[in-house]
Amino acid sequence: MGDGNRRMNYATGIRYLRSVGLDAMELLFVRSINVTDNNKDDILEAKKVDNFYLSAHASYYINLNADDKVKQMQSVKRIMDAAEALAKVGGRSLVLHPGYYMNDSKERAYSDIKRNLTELPDCGVDFRLETTGKGSQFGTLEELVSLCKEISSCKLCIDFSHIHGRSNGGLKKYEDFAGILNYIQDNLGAQVLKDMHIHIGGIKYSHKGEKNHVPLLESDFNFRDCLRALKDFNVRGCVIAEGPLLEKDALLLKDTFEKL
Repeated sequence: MGDGNRRMNYATGIRYLRSVGLDAMELLFVRSINVTDNNKDDILEAKKVDNFYLSAHASYYINLNADDKVKQMQSVKRIMDAAEALAKVGGRSLVLHPGYYMNDSKERAYSDIKRNLTELPDCGVDFRLETTGKGSQFGTLEELVSLCKEISSCKLCIDFSHIHGRSNGGLKKYEDFAGILNYIQDNLGAQVLKDMHIHIGGIKYSHKGEKNHVPLLESDFNFRDCLRALKDFNVRGCVIAEGPLLEKDALLLKDTFEKL
């Protein structure tokens, strides 16, 4: 990507993405929070001018089920710091991986993660719990739907590619995607499908789950049937492309969806 001789940053990135026909971006807070007092005004101005949707992905160093209670509290603080930074630029959805099972039972992990999520105060953004791609990670569809039923501040981030990788390529046909949407609708209500945050991307995987993201066309992920299910269920919200060809794959998804 380029913008004349200017270095690409979030503000110029918003303008670039709008110029190629896209209207959303996920800020990456995965290693550090890179919205500061020095750049937040430029980001906010670009967002408002282009009526842009901003989300953010919280730190990779979050484990609300860590063995050490201090580390759990540090994870809560990382979530809150990210949420506050996102709110400063008018962002809406903070995506996060809740944690790992560690040596605990799935029930014990669920209990500890739920307790820590209830510590999160309302700061003007939605906490989006992301379906995870590896069996060691807490975050199956069923676990996250259950948490969202119990905690009003939490909503879903459905990463279809992670579900595909976690199930060793289990999302093969239209009915598999429709089944996920039916499960969400049956357990959380039809209104949830009108405000979704979704990740789609190419993925490589093994029997242990996700290995790495790849371009959509280099993956066996059936994005056409995924998009067809989203359209048939009249899903609304934001779709974020993941992988090494971000805007290229995002435009591929948009073009495919519009032609269905």
